[in-house]
Amino acid sequence: MTFIEQETIIMAAGEKIWIIGGSSGIGAALAEAYAARGALVVISGRKQEALDEVSARLGGQVRGVAADVNDVDSLAAAASAHGPFDRVITTAAIYDPGAVLKADQEKAENIIVANLTGTFNVARVGAKHVRKGGQVVLFGSAAAIFGLPQGQVYSATKAGIVNLAQSLRAELWPDVDVRLVTPGFVRTRLTDQNTFEMPAILEPEDAARRILKGLDGKSFEVAFPRRLIWPLRLLAALPKPIAFALSARLKQ
Repeated sequence: MTFIEQETIIMAAGEKIWIIGGSSGIGAALAEAYAARGALVVISGRKQEALDEVSARLGGQVRGVAADVNDVDSLAAAASAHGPFDRVITTAAIYDPGAVLKADQEKAENIIVANLTGTFNVARVGAKHVRKGGQVVLFGSAAAIFGLPQGQVYSATKAGIVNLAQSLRAELWPDVDVRLVTPGFVRTRLTDQNTFEMPAILEPEDAARRILKGLDGKSFEVAFPRRLIWPLRLLAALPKPIAFALSARLKQ
């Protein structure tokens, strides 16, 4: 272990971290990783039972507090009761893959509200309950880099979150350190819905390790894995007729 890694662990031991979406997937893996470093972790989601299961598995460093990203009052209550925090991280999202014109209207509207409005709500509450210089971490997606077939409204909400994170970074720095996480495919209950091959897919624990390392650094964005992110950024940089012709080949 290097001296820098030792210093990072010592710093994390005194941290208090709030993870919204911490009952499963990347959120639960982040809770486990931060707790292993000695941080006190508060995890939130809609279902107290699911939060309690994660807390029981991970031990006394992790506490489950129910809160819904669509209910600002519940977020504010949780933050007031358990803050202030050194980091507020929201991974909460829902997903329903498919073509835009075939999307179920109610499901599509729910995705927009949960993903985009929910992240907006967490960012506003979190910024008021984070210590000076602390982090508010929003989750985008590799799907936000360029609109691809079958992304439905999920990709659009993630693109909105990217823009929101950029705006907040400019508005709140240096009092609040806004960060953006751009993960590729990670094996969760969301990606389990996909019927196509997912290149460079990672396990939640691997994703959590990469995110921790990135958030300990200075960069605004934590994007991974490079073998997926770079080709998508290249696609987005191409002249649009070429990019659209290439992406159209992915239609199912």
